[in-house]
Amino acid sequence: MLSHGTGARFAGVLGWPLTHTLSPAIHNASFAALGHTPREAAAIRATIGLPLERAFSDLLGIPIADTGVSDGVLKYQTLFRELIVPKAKELIFPGVVDGLKSLREAGFLLAVATSKFYASADILLRAAGLRDCFDMVVGADQVDKPKPHPEMGEMIMRELGVPAERSVMVGDTTHDLLMAKSAGMRSIAVTYGVHGAAELRAVEPTWLVDSFPDVLACLHDEFRIADVTPSS
Repeated sequence: MLSHGTGARFAGVLGWPLTHTLSPAIHNASFAALGHTPREAAAIRATIGLPLERAFSDLLGIPIADTGVSDGVLKYQTLFRELIVPKAKELIFPGVVDGLKSLREAGFLLAVATSKFYASADILLRAAGLRDCFDMVVGADQVDKPKPHPEMGEMIMRELGVPAERSVMVGDTTHDLLMAKSAGMRSIAVTYGVHGAAELRAVEPTWLVDSFPDVLACLHDEFRIADVTPSS
């Protein structure tokens, strides 16, 4: 979430448009370890942005309370720590490091609203060297109703003291954008992540951009804050 530190306060929530996702590979490795057949990458990508329990339930076609779901989530988290976390710095999208630095230097507050569990989000951000950029990280296990419900966004706005009309969601899934809409926030959809441009456009984000520097350009133009400049 972005919030200017002085004068009029502005805020924005980052879903997870920060690092490449290897989720399809980790899901299928989890399925294989538990004796399930692989799922199509497109089907897995459609669940990204939902809580892991919901994703495994949908992909395996079993009730969310089934032990197969909890076993799958546990295996996924283990493989996530073993295979994804060590590669965290390699997975950062272009422009993200300089962009976050620019926002921090401009006095913005930043927060993440993610469907990852808090511990997973925290360890990945730390491994990527990005954790200190964020004032607040909210995971799916910290709310009663994860995305696309607005609870995460509302929690962040409440904690940072920024109203919805001064808030912007930055996300790469329709779940991010629907959360923003339900919370009364504007949104910047990024096409370089999980969901494609057509899918993102269908839920009517305020802006649709192709890179993280383009996100900064939107914020610069919208809020007329001279010291937030697009990174090259």
